[in-house]
Amino acid sequence: MNITSNNLSYSKKPKIFNHPERFVEGWYWVIPSTKISVGEVKPITILGKELVIYRGEDKQVVILDAFCPHFGAHLAEGTVEGNELRCFFHHWKFDAAGFCVEIPCLEEAVKVRTKSWPTAEKYGLVWIWTGETPQQPLPFIPELEFDEFDHAFGKHLLLNCHPNVFMINAIDTQHFNTVHKLLSEFNFHKQEINENAITFVNTTNESPDSHLIKLIRPIYKKPVNFSLCYWYGMTGFITIGIGILQFNIMFACRLAEAGKADIKTVFLAKKNKSIFGKMYNIFLLWLSQFVIEYFIKNDAKILRTIQFKLKSPLDFDQSIINFVNHLENQKALKWQTWYMDRTRNGEEEVEKRPKREKWHDELVND
Repeated sequence: MNITSNNLSYSKKPKIFNHPERFVEGWYWVIPSTKISVGEVKPITILGKELVIYRGEDKQVVILDAFCPHFGAHLAEGTVEGNELRCFFHHWKFDAAGFCVEIPCLEEAVKVRTKSWPTAEKYGLVWIWTGETPQQPLPFIPELEFDEFDHAFGKHLLLNCHPNVFMINAIDTQHFNTVHKLLSEFNFHKQEINENAITFVNTTNESPDSHLIKLIRPIYKKPVNFSLCYWYGMTGFITIGIGILQFNIMFACRLAEAGKADIKTVFLAKKNKSIFGKMYNIFLLWLSQFVIEYFIKNDAKILRTIQFKLKSPLDFDQSIINFVNHLENQKALKWQTWYMDRTRNGEEEVEKRPKREKWHDELVND
């Protein structure tokens, strides 16, 4: 059953959006790259799935299913040998592709394999693809697809709302007036880059009553450019352009237990190798953090307690509806198993939805 308002259409039971046990097949952040050294192995849990991560002598990160296919020992108890991982229990050794290459009690290893997951590193983070073969590149800003970046990490948050709900906050046109007093009106232009990525670009002027606009008006008279790019409904880039200043903020989200949002904030600046350019980027990354704090400090009050339901969409909610419809056309996987979701219209989700126990946000120490 759909709710309609003028030309708006919104499914009351979406199979992916705001679902506590569904997510889109795609790239998701794992840990900061600096948190896994050469020769180190660690247990990790991503999107409900237990995994093991290690970095071999070739400096490449490898992620495998957590448990040895022999007796089920956790591979994080093992040791890294060269570019391979040896299980602590019976000393079976596995290569980066997950194949067993050595069993001490046999002259030749049997044909056994554990699952190896596609990985990559960018923006100072390790990423994992949650399917067999990556269908898309790592998330990127369309205008800066081939550029390299300096980066700085912001707050790591665990929020009491679903990652999809956190993502749409940046295209909620009404709240920019009511909460931030930022713009007199919004006119987001939507473009789907591919089946997993969608952009929204604002083309309207700012309200002179905005606190932020009052702050910058003495030095900048032109409109502020504001655009967003979403990947898999859980990784979002916000780009704010003020003359020569361009702020690039990435919110890398993943679904945590009980439908919460596990969010890594990363500030990005296009890499510049000159001494002046490096100093400028340090300043820009610091200023980016100030700008994003301005936007989210009041939103946090709502995100702590929100139980999202869009029952009566208005024309002002068009961008949110576009986001939901775009997300619903993507490949859904199940929390913990990462198997493909074959339910119809999310009909199994209502009674099984976990309760949220804490009504506060948590800072997560890496």
